[in-house]
Amino acid sequence: MITARSQEAKYQVAFSDGTHSALADTTVDKGGGNSGFRPHDLLEASLATCLTMWLKMYADHHGYAIGTVETTVSIDRSQAEESIFNYSIEISGELSEAEKDKLLKVARTCAVHKTLSKKISFRQG
Repeated sequence: MITARSQEAKYQVAFSDGTHSALADTTVDKGGGNSGFRPHDLLEASLATCLTMWLKMYADHHGYAIGTVETTVSIDRSQAEESIFNYSIEISGELSEAEKDKLLKVARTCAVHKTLSKKISFRQG
C-alpha cells in the first residue's frame, strides 16, 4: 500500500510504503517545481522495474549467464480510448540467441505487465 501526502511546495507530493519514500511533482510549465517523478513517470517506472527484475529472476532460476538488463518504457497517450506502453529491453551477458528470445517472451509474464493487461476498475473507499 502506498500513502501520498501533499507537501508545502505547490504540487509536490511525498509518497511512501512505510519503509521507502520518494517525491512526485509536476513540471514547471504545469505549475509544479519539477522536484520529483511525474505520476506517469511512476507508471512507466513500475513496468520498467518489474520487467527488469523478472528477467533477472527468471535467468537466475534457469542458470542463464545474464549480465545487465536495461528496460525503457514510455506511455503513448495520444489516442483518446487507449494508452500504449511501449518498451524495449536490452540484455547483456553470455546468452544464446534462444535464451535471449525466451527472456523477451517471458517479459510479458511479469506481474505488472499482467496487471496492466487486464481490465482496470477503480473503487474509492
